Amino acid sequence: MSRTLLSLVALIVAVYLILCTALFVFQRALIWFPQPASLDSPDTRLTLAMPDAEIRVTVRERTGPRALIYFGGNAEDVSRNLPEFSKAFPDYSLYLLHYRGFGGSGGSPSEEAIAEDALALFDQVYASHPQVALIGRSLGSGVAVRLASQRPAKQLILVTPYNSLEEIAARQYPWVPVKWLLKDRFRSGLYAAHIRVPTLLLAASDDEVIPRDSSEQLLGHFPKGVATLKVVPDSAHNSISERPQYLQWMENVLNR
Repeated sequence: MSRTLLSLVALIVAVYLILCTALFVFQRALIWFPQPASLDSPDTRLTLAMPDAEIRVTVRERTGPRALIYFGGNAEDVSRNLPEFSKAFPDYSLYLLHYRGFGGSGGSPSEEAIAEDALALFDQVYASHPQVALIGRSLGSGVAVRLASQRPAKQLILVTPYNSLEEIAARQYPWVPVKWLLKDRFRSGLYAAHIRVPTLLLAASDDEVIPRDSSEQLLGHFPKGVATLKVVPDSAHNSISERPQYLQWMENVLNR
């Protein structure tokens, strides 16, 4: 092999290693896109005091046993759901979690930190409302399914869910050793196997972000008879919530 060719190979290897290092260092900036809260007032704001950060939660308080906790996508302002959820679920107290760095919450987002925040929020809500339903959308489906495997949720709804973020990342970056580099893996399938409460999976018919087979793989990890997968017609990853079936099918589960 000539010296020129060796130099070229060395350059390609060096550039590849630099790119992999950059992806490792800055990966969370490629996953999480913090959004401010569009709806924020003393009446709709709850502060969850964690040891290392204050976490904001958009709320609609109601007396009674029922409550709903919502975990949004990686670039979602969850407070925007408050008007529609208030109308669709009138008997529920609503708690919409702003991830770290989102909507006035302190800290920086990561899988483990948000999992701890979710546990703390559930425990606080459960102390006043013994029937707690969980909804997780997109990236938030991984937060919700993990929480449901650890706490006594009443129902679980997963919108555009995936089997694992690791698999999604490997498809998007096939030239990168994702298995070695990824910090936040969100292996939902591992937690699904431990869930026993009624679960609804809502997939978009034309999801360009989460492949259908990833949602179907997740479905296969739930114990038999626990989970159902429904496909919202004429919808994409972001437009699924604009279709009438989105709230209708949730209402069928939660308003029984």
